[in-house]
Amino acid sequence: MSDEIRQAFAHPSERAEASATAPCDRISLRDYVVEVEIGAFQQERGALQRVRFNVVVEVSPLTGPIDDDVDRILSYDRVTEAIGTELGAERINLLETLAARVAERILLEPQAERVFVRIEKLDRGPFSLGVEIVRNRDGSAVAGQAHEEAPHPRVVFLSNAAIGSDQVGGWIKEAVAAGAPVIICVGADDAPAPKATHPLAQRRIDLLAIEQNAWVLAAQAPECKVVGTRTELDWAMKNGQICIWAPSKIVLDAVDGPSAGPRDATALAAWFAVEMEAVELVVIGADAPQTAVPVREVAA
Repeated sequence: MSDEIRQAFAHPSERAEASATAPCDRISLRDYVVEVEIGAFQQERGALQRVRFNVVVEVSPLTGPIDDDVDRILSYDRVTEAIGTELGAERINLLETLAARVAERILLEPQAERVFVRIEKLDRGPFSLGVEIVRNRDGSAVAGQAHEEAPHPRVVFLSNAAIGSDQVGGWIKEAVAAGAPVIICVGADDAPAPKATHPLAQRRIDLLAIEQNAWVLAAQAPECKVVGTRTELDWAMKNGQICIWAPSKIVLDAVDGPSAGPRDATALAAWFAVEMEAVELVVIGADAPQTAVPVREVAA
């Protein structure tokens, strides 16, 4: 595998020799540098760093003349668009995750047969840190799963009055019976949260306060599981699991995050409903916010 990657990024003559037994056309994107917020370390949050992409795509040869028609080829723009789409979807911690997602998106192109992706961080020191991967269209189960359409959930916001009501179990059952996967959102407990002088620290404190309240609800409704990542949410929706959303990771990783703060709990739930392409936002025990998702208000 490492030799194939080396050949993919080698001089064209070496690549041609390496693929002589199975000729395949290749297109390449070299030294494509973008500034992006990425990284798992705390010092990488809130700061842009340069990331360099090198991509080589093996494509099935065209039959018939090209006729100088851009619509007949896999355009270089499709490669840069794949990078831009994945960078814009959410904040990513790992280069490995980004490389895999870029490769999977490129392999959705009908002509693409195999893709080599090299990604390097350029600002982490006097050196480059990077990953290199190769992905094939044939038998690529990961690519198929990554782009399978996730179910559209029903997002249910429960106010603190609703959480404390003896009707809470009935509301959850009613939401499940309506026929879509259910994700429950809550706000922070009514008790005041600790105060921090830095706004980013306060944001984390407020998000953690919501997650504490999520665990309070989970203790009352053991059929519900507290979930914090998009991957876990997608799995839960496909497998009939009722979720209570723990917002910290998705909110902090969002490229275009919510404009409302965590203390505006219904607005946060509305933002989440839009992100999840929910079929409906049900607000129980609070005033329903304005949102693009259909909203239904229920008195607690």
